[in-house]
Amino acid sequence: MRKSFDGLCGMVTDKLSRNPMSGEVFIFINKRRDRIKLLHWEPGGFMLYYKRLESGTIELPRWNHMASGYQILWSDLMLMIEGISLKKIERRKRYILTKQCA
Repeated sequence: MRKSFDGLCGMVTDKLSRNPMSGEVFIFINKRRDRIKLLHWEPGGFMLYYKRLESGTIELPRWNHMASGYQILWSDLMLMIEGISLKKIERRKRYILTKQCA
């Protein structure tokens, strides 16, 4: 958790083979799961959000085997940061726009 903007961008590029300026939010959680950093590109520069929990741990989302990583919705990320268990949440059916490949 010592890395800042440049170090985290390097990890995104080297280890994930992703573009850190894509607009995605990249999530970094320490081993004890009591600290979280979010790296996000906005027009004009990077934003780095950092939270240290005073007690408890951050629940990890389910591993996505197809993407070789975690992919979560923004709403799930906010719940995770607030300490709400994602396993016990029941989602009601909603229309979700998906990307279609040509």
